[in-house]
Amino acid sequence: MALLKKDQKYKWQFENIGGCSRVKISSGQDIAHLDELDTKMWTVLSCPIKGLEIDEKSLKYMDFDADGKIRVNDVVGVSKWITGVLKNPDLLLEGKNTVSLEAINVETEEGLKLSKAAKQILANLGKEETNISLTDTADITAIFAKTRFNGDGVITPASSEDADEISAITSAVAKTGGTLDRSGVQGVTAPQIEQFYTDLKAYSDWCAAEVPAPFGDQTDAVIAAYQALDAKMKDFFMRNKLASFSPDSTLALDVQTSRIEAISAENLSAKSEEIAAYPIARITGKATLDLTAPVNPAWAAQFKVLQGVAIAADKKTLSEEDWAAIGAQFAAYTTWKASKAGATVEDLTIDVVNALLKQDKKQALLDLVAQDAAYKEESDNIEMVDKFLHIFRDFYRLLRNFITFHDFYNKDKTVGSIFQSGTLIIDQRACRLCMKVENMGAHNATAATSGMFLVYCDCTTKTSPAKLQIVAAVTVGEIGSLIVGKNAVYYDNAGVEWDAVITKVVDNPISVLQAFWSPYRRMATAVENLINKSAAEKDNKMMADATAKINAAPTTLPATPAEGADAAAKPAAAPPFDIAKFAGIFAAIGMAVGMIGTALVTLAKGLWELSWWQLVLVFLGILLLISGPAMVLAWLKLRRRNIAPILNANGWAVNAASKISIPFGETLTDMAKYPKMKLKDPYAKKGMPAWAKVLITLLILAAAGAVWYFKWYTYVL
Repeated sequence: MALLKKDQKYKWQFENIGGCSRVKISSGQDIAHLDELDTKMWTVLSCPIKGLEIDEKSLKYMDFDADGKIRVNDVVGVSKWITGVLKNPDLLLEGKNTVSLEAINVETEEGLKLSKAAKQILANLGKEETNISLTDTADITAIFAKTRFNGDGVITPASSEDADEISAITSAVAKTGGTLDRSGVQGVTAPQIEQFYTDLKAYSDWCAAEVPAPFGDQTDAVIAAYQALDAKMKDFFMRNKLASFSPDSTLALDVQTSRIEAISAENLSAKSEEIAAYPIARITGKATLDLTAPVNPAWAAQFKVLQGVAIAADKKTLSEEDWAAIGAQFAAYTTWKASKAGATVEDLTIDVVNALLKQDKKQALLDLVAQDAAYKEESDNIEMVDKFLHIFRDFYRLLRNFITFHDFYNKDKTVGSIFQSGTLIIDQRACRLCMKVENMGAHNATAATSGMFLVYCDCTTKTSPAKLQIVAAVTVGEIGSLIVGKNAVYYDNAGVEWDAVITKVVDNPISVLQAFWSPYRRMATAVENLINKSAAEKDNKMMADATAKINAAPTTLPATPAEGADAAAKPAAAPPFDIAKFAGIFAAIGMAVGMIGTALVTLAKGLWELSWWQLVLVFLGILLLISGPAMVLAWLKLRRRNIAPILNANGWAVNAASKISIPFGETLTDMAKYPKMKLKDPYAKKGMPAWAKVLITLLILAAAGAVWYFKWYTYVL
């Protein structure tokens, strides 16, 4: 609300831009006092930071509240900041990307930080200059490449000169994944260092508590086989216990022959899951597994791993207790394996891990991180220099398109507004008022109220996979063939060529002259449509009649006299012409022709009575009667053309009228202009000679003069 209550102490200057009074921003002091400018006098209240012809990075820097839009408060905040760090705010009007260090106001806290940071950048880049430019800050990585500390809390091998510390940092980066440093090199942060040394200690302790493998190098294979068989073995022992308890249930507990018969006709190698579901061995009711008897073939491989290693080679039977005893042999080993810690550093080998722990560079690395973090403010100020240079270059241009539309109404065609994205070449025209379309739905709702003739195009280029949508205003010439589907070429402000195709047309008057001919075009179109419709109807009727006659034709030949042709029917005779029947029709036609002829004679007689100048007036009156209303409506619409609805559809909040007058509109579209010349068409149709045309023209003029003289002479007598 503070922006709505201005003291108005500063004396502003005003100018007429686009038929509207607007404040004039022509000095650094004007920019410095923007907080005193009444918000109601601003041409724009907000605009998006995307899709404009200003470096998007600059717009992000100016978007103080980072909401994706530049608002009045943002502009005021930028103006106070940028004018506060400059000795002479008038430099902003130059829009340069280079600034002298002497121009920075070191009397302010922000200016002093900015000056120191700018000098630090030049020193880091190895430059001894008194000017700094956007080129110097374009590559932040290059600025920090030669510095040990850059304030981001990340250390790299270059942050230390101690060999053991460098080795520890390198290992920590490899095992934690690291964090990208401002210098562009992977480094580590304090939490990553803590985690790295925690993992080293945990892995070392785990290795120190190692439990010997009970089966040597075959231990892991034995454990895997045992764990795979454990559930099946427990199931086997339980089935035998039930069979011993209830001998009659032995067959039910054993593998069912019917189940094997059900799959016997199929490829049994593909039925491993079904076979694995059978008991691991035949159910007999005995408490032990006969190791000499066959086992379920789906589990034979696992048994083979156990026999001779976990199960003695000479052992004939295996009880439930024997099975449990095998598992007990590696219980401690599996518990130790499951407690593994610090696995991220395992591939360093235990010798390297213990060596790193012995060196104990953890605290030294954390101290390096602390030293780096101490440079945070200075490093952040280095990024502030980049912000300063972007705003220094682009802020005044934003003002010329935000507080006023000075660039849009500039007479210099080489100067374009920040919303003019390029030029559309179509129908021998160059349309310079082109904008990117971000929201087609919003354009569908409001664009027609702009009063302009608009063409929407989809644009594609081989240099980019993305499709671009634009809208172009046609402000000069005829409508011609500006229809949906017409191809054109679009050149953006970077000079990239795009293939464009019209997808939508918003029909509004282009000029008064175009409106003059519009009724005749509409009448011609209506007549053409009527003729086409009539021709189509007649063609359809003819085809229908022909089809009907073909379908009604006899399917068999008439009988011959030899075959008894007397039975064939003779065609009926056509009725005689009855003139009386058509007398009324002839009379009506004659009456109509007579009335038309009388009307034409009366019209000719009336025109005959007029003087030549009266005939001219009659002709002009007819033209005015037909074209006058269209021309008046076009003139009224052309005077109301406004760019605000299109900008509003793109997310702008336009606060002041932004009309496009007829003279200004003529500057937004360039027509092709050929020099005066006389060229011969080699394919032109040959007509009568020129002397014959001149002779006929003279004879017609002589005849007309004689008639008018005779009429005047008769009138005088």
